[in-house]
Amino acid sequence: MNGRLFGVGAAMCALALLGAAPAPASPPPDPSAPRHGGLPLGAADLSERRTTRTLQPGVTLTRIVRGADAPAMAWTVEVSIPGGAGSPDPDAPPTALKDGASAAELASDLRTDGFEARSEKVTTAATADYAGGVLGWRVRVGTFPTEAAATAERTRLRAAGYTGSAWYTGWDGNAGDRGPWRVDVLTVDPKKFDGGLKATYGPDLENRETAGALAAAEGATAGVNAGFFVLDPKAGAPGDPAGVGVYNGRLLSEAVNGRPGLVVHDSARGTGVERFTWRGSVRAGGTKLPLDGIDRVPGLIRNCGGTADDTPTARPLHDTTCTDPDELVAFTPEFGAQTPKGDGAEAVLDRTGHVVEVRSPRGGTLPAGGRSVQATGVYAAQLTALARTGQPLRIQSGLKDTKGRSVTASRSTSILNGGPELVRDGRRHVTPATDGMVQPGNPSFYYGWVHKRNPRTLAGTDAAGRTVLVTADGRGTGSLGLSINEAADVARSLGLRDAINLDGGGSTTMVVDGQVINDPSDATGERPVGDALLVLPGTH
Repeated sequence: MNGRLFGVGAAMCALALLGAAPAPASPPPDPSAPRHGGLPLGAADLSERRTTRTLQPGVTLTRIVRGADAPAMAWTVEVSIPGGAGSPDPDAPPTALKDGASAAELASDLRTDGFEARSEKVTTAATADYAGGVLGWRVRVGTFPTEAAATAERTRLRAAGYTGSAWYTGWDGNAGDRGPWRVDVLTVDPKKFDGGLKATYGPDLENRETAGALAAAEGATAGVNAGFFVLDPKAGAPGDPAGVGVYNGRLLSEAVNGRPGLVVHDSARGTGVERFTWRGSVRAGGTKLPLDGIDRVPGLIRNCGGTADDTPTARPLHDTTCTDPDELVAFTPEFGAQTPKGDGAEAVLDRTGHVVEVRSPRGGTLPAGGRSVQATGVYAAQLTALARTGQPLRIQSGLKDTKGRSVTASRSTSILNGGPELVRDGRRHVTPATDGMVQPGNPSFYYGWVHKRNPRTLAGTDAAGRTVLVTADGRGTGSLGLSINEAADVARSLGLRDAINLDGGGSTTMVVDGQVINDPSDATGERPVGDALLVLPGTH
């Protein structure tokens, strides 16, 4: 970074320097070479095949297939336990886990109705910030050789008044499973790389595009999906980053305070993982009002981690939309064709930062290069009084790192949201509690999102300063996916010194030379996402 400032328009404050680690005395192993007998997945004697090819100077792609000859595992039906909070896992019933007594009662009722039911205790491993132990009890029916047989039993259960899902037991995350797994690894070596490493959200923030479309628009050699984003219109503007978003050095989405982000530079040098907090304000004369966010629908805070008056919490809470009826949100031209419509007020600024209009209700187009601030609830009257037509309105916003230092960045810097951390300083450092994946009263969330195997996308840097981007297919019988702890183990085995989990599940996508090379898990194919991290071609 060269220390140049960036921001929302010319007035946004900037991000702090994140330096590159010094080069080690000797180069680390190449990610294409097995370490300790291969990936730390399943038994040590599993077959593993690695194929590597060079995509452009300094960029390699390695495909790792482990346990390709694994025998098929059994299917079952996981039954929803009445009551309790819902699980976000699309493959799990709404309440997958509950207390032992509730699970035993349901299993007894199922057996009375003629089903082969059992209750099973689920125990999960500890992480850096979570003790693990017993998550709860699940209820399952039958053991079947095929998905079709399990689906037929699910249909019979539904006819009897129960709900559940056909489930492949290889997705449970048992350590002794024999696979298979399919993992793709992009490695970018800045010493040989003359292209660009760039994050992009497409034409605007508020709409989604596939990683393939984003890669094609930039003429990218390769790329992966990136951060978490709003999916449901009830949670905000679909496509909007659900956490920190810095693109070309411009802060376009506030941090989920305290959660980590992936910091990358066009040169691929100095890639790192850092935790951020965000603050912003609006000033006119001697009066200052606090900002709640940037480029998002006022009142809806996806993944939470906002201000003290947000409900139900100001702490990170993953896959949850916190609310706040009284907010001030700044908008940039990058948000979209129009700012969100609704009750409240909106101060519209020209490219020089002067107020050209205060409109109510809020929502509409912005002047070329202009910005705006929207206010809801009690802030509507305060913004109306503060914003005077023809007068300047100063918008300030910035990030800080964990040491409280203001963060600055050049136009060649991108920061993408993610979580949890996976590896820090070469050691497993998994942080689901800190990052909002441990949800009190809702063990089904942790069970589906962290404990079970899913498709995953992760990223980080190794001891030689190389950027490594990884996708692991899942939710299929041809690739089991990874639990979050397994993702950390895979990152370490690939030599990563620091690594972070990015958006996964149906979002997990890797594109190479214009083709999606992995197997996205959504039934409809490649999922439109909020942003992507791309490897751009160089001059050779």
